Amino acid sequence: MKNSDIASSQPRPRWKQWLIDHLDLDSQTHGQLLDDLQRANDKKILHTDEVKMIQGVLEFGARQVREIMIPRSQISFIDHDADFQQILSAIAETEHSRYPVMNKNKDELIGILIAKDLLQYIGRAESFAMHDIVRPALLVPESQRLNRLLAEFRNSRSHMAVVLDEYAGVTGLVTFEDVLEQIVGDIDDEHDDEEDLNIRLQAPNCYLVDATTTVSELNQVLGTHFTVEDYDTVAGLVMHAMGKIPNIDEELILDEVLFRIVESDSRRILLLEVQTDLNQSLAD
Repeated sequence: MKNSDIASSQPRPRWKQWLIDHLDLDSQTHGQLLDDLQRANDKKILHTDEVKMIQGVLEFGARQVREIMIPRSQISFIDHDADFQQILSAIAETEHSRYPVMNKNKDELIGILIAKDLLQYIGRAESFAMHDIVRPALLVPESQRLNRLLAEFRNSRSHMAVVLDEYAGVTGLVTFEDVLEQIVGDIDDEHDDEEDLNIRLQAPNCYLVDATTTVSELNQVLGTHFTVEDYDTVAGLVMHAMGKIPNIDEELILDEVLFRIVESDSRRILLLEVQTDLNQSLAD
């Protein structure tokens, strides 16, 4: 039996079968499928959150750890020689649950410290010994694919991995939450900034707008009057008006509101700058 016959006889993944059953898709390539999904969103066949999750799944296996990792310069390390009170102070300041433990010169990784493991030393700090509680670190290369990293997280039951470069030096770290967010979107926890909004004021009458912001939210915050029934998101509104996926710095004026593309890729708009009261801005 030919390999193609074997492949065709195997059952489709459930998510692929769902798309075939629910959408009229004629996609022949990965890129065409993503475009079809965006059109399904614009026509309100699928909700924006559903489309983003499917897009995240489709792109997940092609992404590498280096694309999502926290760089070394932003990592909160714990010194292996730090005493109990110094460690508590560091945790109180940064409020993380896990920390890479390095030697004094920060050129050798010792392991991972989990903050809750320190609870046993409350009231008996004199008995604290780092080597008793530091755990082995999950080590991954920068080039590792996210689908493989997810499998390693599940198999090792780890929630954090230390990222190494080609010379085995620590170059960053990545968490289970970072990986999951590539599929489901940002996950806010109790330490995330509550002011991380879809629409942020940059200057008078000038806003930075996430492309997935709903048209109704845009109208509410900016006082605009775009038709809510036509398109769910600001990205859909702009792409329909321009008749394409615009490039960075391209501009569009709709109802005296200026939309400028700040971030985009080959398939979608990511971030826009929106200016209102254009007549007033020109007068100034």
